[in-house]
Amino acid sequence: MKVLVTGAAGFIGSHISQFLVARGDTVIGIDNLNDYYDVSLKEARLAATEAFAGGSGKGFFPEHAGLNYGLGDLVFKKMDVADRDAIADLFAAEKFDGVVHMAAQAGVRHSLNAPFDYVDSNVTGFLTMLEGCRHNDVKHLVYASTSSVYGANTNMPFTVHNPADHQVALYGATKRANELMAHSYSHLFGTPTTGLRFFTVYGPWGRPDMALFLFTRAILAGEPISVFNNGNHIRDFTFVEDIVRGVVATLDSPATPNNDWDSSDPASASSKAPWRIHNIGNGQPVELLRYINVLEECLGKKAIMEMKPLQPGDVPDTSASVETLVEATGYKPATTVEQGIRRFVDWYQSYYS
Repeated sequence: MKVLVTGAAGFIGSHISQFLVARGDTVIGIDNLNDYYDVSLKEARLAATEAFAGGSGKGFFPEHAGLNYGLGDLVFKKMDVADRDAIADLFAAEKFDGVVHMAAQAGVRHSLNAPFDYVDSNVTGFLTMLEGCRHNDVKHLVYASTSSVYGANTNMPFTVHNPADHQVALYGATKRANELMAHSYSHLFGTPTTGLRFFTVYGPWGRPDMALFLFTRAILAGEPISVFNNGNHIRDFTFVEDIVRGVVATLDSPATPNNDWDSSDPASASSKAPWRIHNIGNGQPVELLRYINVLEECLGKKAIMEMKPLQPGDVPDTSASVETLVEATGYKPATTVEQGIRRFVDWYQSYYS
């Protein structure tokens, strides 16, 4: 296939790009390389992916360790998803078979201080994707949603059959808006769309603003780590490679109409339109203090913990039910935090050596 991957220099987007190239797809990757976090890390991810596609670099995935070449092709273009004219021209020129939309302004707490960044990237940028797919006969749009859409809901495990209408931060609100916007395009124009609600993604090449990155850096430096909600968080930590396999399995399984959908008793994750929503999480929630303990074991060093209250916009616990993902694709994430944190620490110590 020819696939557009947005956010191709990002944490998840770079992994997806490599996976698709390794299996023989042609990838057009775009990213605006903004400075929300260290641009050099984004550039390093991109360079590694381009080297892999060009035959001179090794892949991020273990099974690609001996594969010093990509089977497919990668072309990168620096581009902002909110640039309507540029995105329209890109779709018209490339005629993509599928779109994997990972580009977004990430981060819950940043949305408290920079709300317009979220609307520009997450709402306007998503609309450009929908318009591109609509006018160019794209076979499937797969996009990143988030577990944050569950907001004030505490009925766990979170299932896509439950409401997601009580947002506690603008980030989650913009992602919920994406889901609703996608439904309108699937309903009106028949565009197949699937939204994936990611649950706390971690792993090699991760984002420096995420907890695992911050904890690792501080522990190695002998500095204290901030443990919010006094350590009483429970999180469904999901390894990045599990996320990627779920995304690609979804891309290969285009959304179809649910012919049993009943407007008098409407299901919340399917429709008479070719529109679907799935959770993608590990399904094995872990206490934050256990997560930190595993990290300490991998680093061989104890953390200095400073207990702090729950942060604004955060939720205490997350846990994913992934039954609809399994039904649609046959795929279920399985990497344990012991395996995943070990992989992250090995990468971190190598990259920052």
